[in-house]
Amino acid sequence: MSDHEDLPQKPLLIYDGDCDFCRRWIASWNRLKDRSIRHAPYQEVADQFPEISQVEFKSSVHLIDEFGQRFSGAEAVFRLLLKTRYRWLYWAYEKVPGFSTVSEFVYGFVARRRSLFSFITRLLLSSGSKESTYYLTGPIFLLALAICYLTAFLSLAVQIEGLVGEQGILPAQSFLDRVEQKFGSPPLWKLPTVFWLGASDKALRLVCYAGAMLALLVPFAVATPWVLFCLWFLYLSCFKIGGVFLGFQWDILLLEAGFLALFFSPWTLLPGRARQVQPPTPVLWLYRWLLFRLMFSSGIVKLKSGDTAWHDLTALQFHFETQPLPSWAGWYAHQLPDWTLSAMVAGVFFVQLVVPLFIFVSRRARFLVFIIFVGFQTLIAVTGNYGFFNLLTVALCLLLLDDSQLKSLMPDSIKRLVSYSAIVQTPESKFQKISVQILTPVILFLTITMLVFQFGDRTKVPDFIKKAFGHMQSFQLVGNYGLFAVMTTTRPEIIIEGSADGKTWRAYSFHWKPGPLDRAPRFVAPHQPRLDWQMWFAALGNYKSNPWILNFMTQLLKGTKQVNGLLEGNPFSNEPPKYIRAVLYRYHFTDWKDKEQTGNWWKRKRLSLYVPSMKLRTRS
Repeated sequence: MSDHEDLPQKPLLIYDGDCDFCRRWIASWNRLKDRSIRHAPYQEVADQFPEISQVEFKSSVHLIDEFGQRFSGAEAVFRLLLKTRYRWLYWAYEKVPGFSTVSEFVYGFVARRRSLFSFITRLLLSSGSKESTYYLTGPIFLLALAICYLTAFLSLAVQIEGLVGEQGILPAQSFLDRVEQKFGSPPLWKLPTVFWLGASDKALRLVCYAGAMLALLVPFAVATPWVLFCLWFLYLSCFKIGGVFLGFQWDILLLEAGFLALFFSPWTLLPGRARQVQPPTPVLWLYRWLLFRLMFSSGIVKLKSGDTAWHDLTALQFHFETQPLPSWAGWYAHQLPDWTLSAMVAGVFFVQLVVPLFIFVSRRARFLVFIIFVGFQTLIAVTGNYGFFNLLTVALCLLLLDDSQLKSLMPDSIKRLVSYSAIVQTPESKFQKISVQILTPVILFLTITMLVFQFGDRTKVPDFIKKAFGHMQSFQLVGNYGLFAVMTTTRPEIIIEGSADGKTWRAYSFHWKPGPLDRAPRFVAPHQPRLDWQMWFAALGNYKSNPWILNFMTQLLKGTKQVNGLLEGNPFSNEPPKYIRAVLYRYHFTDWKDKEQTGNWWKRKRLSLYVPSMKLRTRS
């Protein structure tokens, strides 16, 4: 900036006075910014700053500080917030790699479309100056998170022995032994898990039921941060030894949400004070950032994949039939007219690419985002079975609402039970405040690095950043999200068959995946039958790329009780089969006419042998 005879005595924010969008946001910022900062339209003060062109004035806001330095765009906005509770944004702008680039891109995107965003602002911008509180929303979110943990641990408890137990499909102890043999000693930093102490069937069950019991303590606010830490670490322990059976995006999402909860929850040891603590604002926004990444990334991966089913809006003509575990409602959705299904695909893109942007607009906008997201998750849950994913996503959506908005959705009887009118805010502990200050940049660093790896050129990321990211990601602190990037357009299905003589074959029956043609698809969520799910993935490839399926079939030949317990029916309950094979079929939903004539929900065509006939080796 050139010298001026009269530099502003106070920092001066200059904006476009002809822009309705700018005027509205200036009025909104007046409630947040330091009163020592003045603001004025460029039409009144442009002659004082001849080095700034009219094009520059129209394209972005400009902040002139008390020393005459000029800042524009997103940087000016973040400096404007330095004296508010959002000051951490400017720190992130300066220190977190990639944050400034993303911020300026978003600012420029909005600035070039101010008429549109002005209209949106008039619809959504909150009125009133009352600051939002989260004395009620915070504890209810923690309750919902505890329910997710409870569901996840109990669901895993009833199948973990068959999956990774001593006689399971992928024994955890054998895996740990191989890792220890490779590194010479238990590599806790690379593979953090409590099962280094032992991975017997008893230990596996103990961890699952201990997790379920700890989840029951969360609503009572008993040593909440310690309970949440134990929940997170126990689930991380299961995740690390679960192999292909615990690699789902909702497992990763639960770990990321659970880790943030350590800093979000009130740091109290005694019960009864949970609603008296306002959750830390940075962690609240990290949760919203997590929800944004979950939804927005799921939309972006569909566009970047180049899959024609998404680009020509035909994806839902296949999805309900080819998803891992459809429900009977999915059968009815599949019968909808093609134009309806195409309109629904357009709706998916709107929900995943447009709606998430409004998380960062205003409290009124976030209320609408909450309604849309919850409705979207409900439709997914009705037509398919995705474990506890929908429940966990709705839990994250709760943090879009403040106390007054949440209470507006409650029946009067519930409102009386959760009344908080007499609550007095309890300040954060100093240790918690420092911890949050450390956590925020770490999570921003990890998430931005993850997004660069996912959507950018990872070769341009410095090696030291890759190394630091790799060390921290051993603890699954952030996730890589993006569901159904490529739509499967056919449904191959594996049927396991056994035989006593190699001539007569009888099929094993699974609880939830398609098998008998006349059996209606079932509802099973929030429980996740992980073997049934993994059979869907295996059918998309071959047994060489899914070697676990040979282990599975070998255990069936042995008649292993724990593995047979994962199935609905064992046609060889008296004596294990001598031979076993896997046959590949192509399944399709029937249509209205076929169903009326045959009563079947499915029809199928045999394709080939997936695994040729095999038997146990006999010892000489």
